[in-house]
Amino acid sequence: MTTRRSFIKKTSAGSVALSLAGLTLPSMANANILGANDQINCAVVGVRSRAKAHVLAIHSCDNAKILYSCDVDDTILEEHNTWCQKNIGYIPKVEKDFRKVLEDKDVDAVFIATPEHWHAPMAILAMQAGKHVYLEKPCSHNPHENDLLVAAQKKYGKKVQMGNQQRSARTSIMAIKDIREGIIGEVYKGEAYYTNNRGSIGIGKEIEVPKTLDWEMWQGPAIREAYRDNIHPYNWHWFRTWGTGEIHNNGTHEIDLCRWALGVDLPDSVTSFGGKYTYEDDWEFADNQQVTFTYPEDKFITWTGHSRGMMQPEQPGRGATIYGSKGAIRMDRNFYKLFDLQGNLIKSEMEDADSATTNTMGQGGLDVNHVGNFFDGIRTDKSLHAEIKDASISTMLCHLGNMAQDAGETLKIDPATGKVLNNENAMKAWKRDYAMGWEPKL
Repeated sequence: MTTRRSFIKKTSAGSVALSLAGLTLPSMANANILGANDQINCAVVGVRSRAKAHVLAIHSCDNAKILYSCDVDDTILEEHNTWCQKNIGYIPKVEKDFRKVLEDKDVDAVFIATPEHWHAPMAILAMQAGKHVYLEKPCSHNPHENDLLVAAQKKYGKKVQMGNQQRSARTSIMAIKDIREGIIGEVYKGEAYYTNNRGSIGIGKEIEVPKTLDWEMWQGPAIREAYRDNIHPYNWHWFRTWGTGEIHNNGTHEIDLCRWALGVDLPDSVTSFGGKYTYEDDWEFADNQQVTFTYPEDKFITWTGHSRGMMQPEQPGRGATIYGSKGAIRMDRNFYKLFDLQGNLIKSEMEDADSATTNTMGQGGLDVNHVGNFFDGIRTDKSLHAEIKDASISTMLCHLGNMAQDAGETLKIDPATGKVLNNENAMKAWKRDYAMGWEPKL
């Protein structure tokens, strides 16, 4: 059995040093698998909302412990400490600078639930420090970061799981197996949707940065902007500097399900209709959007994002329906339902434990399954359900949806690379500018 002492000794041997934004970390070229009974020590970065689902899932898994809670806001950390004591029975060590967490050789895995502009740069730094990574969706802020993440995982050999947790749903796995075995015939369409009733975020006013918040570290790799009163802690989702809009924030999940069910990767073309229809505020993305991705053999995926103003007639908050020549399958986080061509319900399977669908925490049984699969990958080299090489493809579809919306025309796509073939201006969104010293390098 591999002990923690021998594991650290092996992983430290032959490591090389690198520097990024003043950080010196060890780098390991190969994955090192823990023994089946070894404790996995975790750090959770960004602990306001979604991270609490991570914490509960880690706590539910055998032989796993949270060593660190990391956030740049003292108020959020204090609240989280109280919550941890109540819900998991102990308070992890607290750190505001994630780089200090990465320096701790006892940390095996880093869970990242920060704003999206941090996802890829932080994940790459964690891999370079020899850590496995559980990375919330979307895995990147722009397509260039997708390529970097995949290359980094290959170079450093760490396990990287994206947080599209429905890949670990028992009923969804069952549905995909049934689809592969022809239960609904030849599949041709995946229909994904998300609906919510988000309010106005107002017009932001420049104010003094709260004394509890490290605004400089919060911005990190992003180009610097003045602090405003409608950004932190949640509305950054709707600003292009830090967020990626609803198609990434929630559409990633169901678009991923459709791609999985149809057995497709990057599309041939992408078309997006929609815009910002509600409220005069600072929201910078479409708040209602319809995207279509086309594939060979007449397959296609649609995503309907309805962020503000409830969809009528009212529908459940999210879901995906897969259509085939002999019937249809509907999936969400809690069930799988099979219908014939006349719409009659033939089969229904429920998840063993419920998961939330539209709140910002999204906690439930699927998190436990997904984190458990991640830990199995670390301990025994078991295949991940959402390894970054595949998960980045679903993230890429979301990027292309935003790019098509901005372009106002159908984009022709190179299915080998995801790059746009017919609109040079759209390709300007392939990569963003970075704050000096923060651009991720391999």
